[in-house]
Amino acid sequence: MENGTVRERVLTLDSMNPCVRRVEYAVRGPIVTRAVELQRELEQGVKKPFTEVIRANIGDAQAMGQKPITFLRQVTALCLYPELLNENKFPEDAKQKARRILGACGGQSIGAYTASQGIELIRQDVAKYIERRDGGISCSADDIYLSTGASDTIVTMLKLLVTGHGTSRTGVMIPIPQYPLYSAALAELDAVQVNYYLDEENCWALSISELRKALSEARKHCDPKVLCIINPGNPTGQVQSRKCIEDVIRFAAEENLFLMADEVYQDNVYAEGCAFHSFKKVLFEMGPKYSDVVELASFHSISKGFMGECGFRGGYMEVINMDPEVKQQLTKLVSVRLCPPAPAQAVLDVIMNPPQPGDPSYKQFAAERQAVLSNLAEKASLTEEILNQAPGIRCNPVQGAMYSFPRIEIPEKAVKLAQDHGQAPDMFFCMKLLEQTGICVVPGSGFGQRDGTYHFRMTILPPKEQLKTLLEKLKDFHAKFIQEYS
Repeated sequence: MENGTVRERVLTLDSMNPCVRRVEYAVRGPIVTRAVELQRELEQGVKKPFTEVIRANIGDAQAMGQKPITFLRQVTALCLYPELLNENKFPEDAKQKARRILGACGGQSIGAYTASQGIELIRQDVAKYIERRDGGISCSADDIYLSTGASDTIVTMLKLLVTGHGTSRTGVMIPIPQYPLYSAALAELDAVQVNYYLDEENCWALSISELRKALSEARKHCDPKVLCIINPGNPTGQVQSRKCIEDVIRFAAEENLFLMADEVYQDNVYAEGCAFHSFKKVLFEMGPKYSDVVELASFHSISKGFMGECGFRGGYMEVINMDPEVKQQLTKLVSVRLCPPAPAQAVLDVIMNPPQPGDPSYKQFAAERQAVLSNLAEKASLTEEILNQAPGIRCNPVQGAMYSFPRIEIPEKAVKLAQDHGQAPDMFFCMKLLEQTGICVVPGSGFGQRDGTYHFRMTILPPKEQLKTLLEKLKDFHAKFIQEYS
């Protein structure tokens, strides 16, 4: 107070950046806040109709009980505490790997800043990994940017791409349903979100006619410059066929669009007849007519796959056909953040350059990797099988990634009740599910869906027995819900 007048706050809801107010991120939204409260109440001895909260809302493998891959943690431990290099508890290949990484760090310490683009040695290892993955197509470490998870470089890339005002504002095409990072980043950057719908009837496939329709509609009110693809899909779990990827590349070339390929689930492919094809590989195999001109940024992460090392926040981006002057601007932009976390870069390096046959750690590493992926494949088919037994729930095959996005019937009475409370009907359903069963899933409205359809996203990550229980409870709850509101 000054001279009796109340001093106004500088920062209020009215004065703050309006773009930030428009940001929404369903994966950690109100439903999760309530789940945390319920967990706390259970711990305080409050009686509930359930004994535990099952958090199936987020792709956090280790929070759901997945054991870390031993070799990844051994190398990271040695890098963090080099005195352990003198112990005989660690295999020799883990020690060699740690010495090699430490040798590339300032002062041989993982506590030092690294180059903004990431440690050069690790970028070289990423480039070699990409070459192996893509059957020998060359890759330069200069095109690799290490990052704080894939999210970081996705947002950085969008920052470079978004310009203009009014009808010249950049439009960014994103799949619906989408991972809410995209809608959130576009809201924050005040870009125009251009939705293209995946075909639920056809296992969430992407159709070029839908892309064309969305593009021509968007050109009436903005300047669409970017096409984002998530493959394997999140939240939908579909895996794109090679033909589909070729069609998308042709479309991007014809329409002069910058391609962003989110490929963080590339290790997570389960369905028979499905395989992961990287956009880069397909682009180069289509020949110079495309590989010389289509601009592409692709993303990968240590958070998913068989690793599940979300908390380390590590990943990389590769850029193809980027204007050299723009690339300088990109390097400048990432340097403002100094560097990605060095321990995460170390974990990434081990994944890019894993133990080879004949190495002391190879057998254990290969067995643990296979066990994680086989387990996920089993849980993917279990999820589809159990949910499809429930009248009023329809679940597409989980071909890849870590999620299912089932469609649910919601009676008209419940829809009206939800709307009267200013709530999306599937949010109403998910909140009731949480309060009555302790199961935390995310409403489909947080990812986008066709009008008049309702979904939820759940991860397939809980341990198998817990997942079975969750799915059976979910099935029973939905049946009761239909009965109650019919």
